[in-house]
This record gives sequence, structure tokens and C-alpha cells, in this order.
Amino acid sequence: MNQLRALEKSYPTRPSSTYVLRQIHLDIAEGDFVTIMGPSGAGKSTLLSIIGLYDHTWSGEYHFNGDAVHLLKPKERAALNKKHVGFVFQQFHLLDDLTVAENLDIPLSYRDIKKSERQAVVADTLDRFGIVGKKDLFPNQLSGGQQQLVAVARAIVAKPTLLLADEPTGNLHTDQGRQIMELFKKLNGEGTTIIQVTHSETNATYSNRIIRLRDGWLEK
Repeated sequence: MNQLRALEKSYPTRPSSTYVLRQIHLDIAEGDFVTIMGPSGAGKSTLLSIIGLYDHTWSGEYHFNGDAVHLLKPKERAALNKKHVGFVFQQFHLLDDLTVAENLDIPLSYRDIKKSERQAVVADTLDRFGIVGKKDLFPNQLSGGQQQLVAVARAIVAKPTLLLADEPTGNLHTDQGRQIMELFKKLNGEGTTIIQVTHSETNATYSNRIIRLRDGWLEK
């Protein structure tokens, strides 16, 4: 599904460039659940951003679902992102001036889907996540756990083939975090490929394999 070959990311500094990622060779299979771990500054979030087609300034080769990303224009990469990728952030990143239902509609609005069909998908997703009663509330009216639940629902509402999560339970209590991780495990069991960045050894146990970064290099 995803192949990275000799991928590198650097910033121009004097007297020489500062590298964030060095010679990354990585395969992510369809249906995989991968955890990326490593100390702060190791390049974890940067790697996740590149895999998710959010970061375009890197060198090397990257194949995503058969598409040679390194040969695509930024607009074509963005189209791939909207079609295939869902992202769950540590800080939730919900739109404060939109209700829960309206937040869920945002990813669907990027696609060529009629409003009536979008409404049906949102209704199904609200029901699936048990948040129908929250649909008309705004994010600041929800607890942290509820906000992250909505964030996960928004990330998967358009049925992405790849779900990315950057410290998804970092701001949650233990029970709330466990609920999110069990939800990820269920989604993975249904076929969604998941890549998470986490410092939590407990969260890592939910994945199929762990890769570790240190100073921008993959540890052997």
C-alpha cells in the first residue's frame, strides 16, 4: 500500500542542512496497524505528515496505493489526501463555530456527494459512535473524551483507506484513552490501515508492529 524509499527531510541551515529524517525505507501493508515511537525530536510527527500527504518538501520515493507521490504535483497530492486519508490530532482540531454534525460533514463536503447523501452518512456515523444526542452541540460543550470521539468520527466519516493518529490520547484520561484505542482496534479489524505516533507503550500494544525513530533514523 505505502512504500517509502530513501526518504529524507531537511531544513536549510548554516553551515549545512539540518536533517529531520534520514534514509527512511518503510513498507506499510494494507490493513496494517503500525505504531511509530521514539524520543521527542526524533521525526515521528514529520514522518506521519509526509505519509499523510500533508508535507510536500522532502526527497526520495514514495508510492501510495500505486501512485508515485514523488512525481505528482502538489494539487494531485492534495487530491489523494482528501480521497484516502483521515487524521486524528492530539488537540482535536474541531471547528469551534460548527456543531458536531457540521464538523462531521466537512470531510464529505470535499467530495462529489449530494447533500442528502452526506446527511445520511453523518446520521449513520453519529449513531455508530453513540453521539446522536450531541449532534447539535458545539465542541466547547463537550468533554475532552467526547471531543476526541467526534474527531475520530470526523476522520473516518468519509471511509479513508488510511487513518493517521498523532498522540490521539495525549490529552485524555486513562479510561477515555482506552476507549479511543479500542475503537482504533475495531476500525483496523474492519480493514482500515492505521498508523499512530505515540509515547505510550500501552497504546502501542494495540498495533500489529512498532517502528522506532531516533535522530531521524529508523532503528534496526
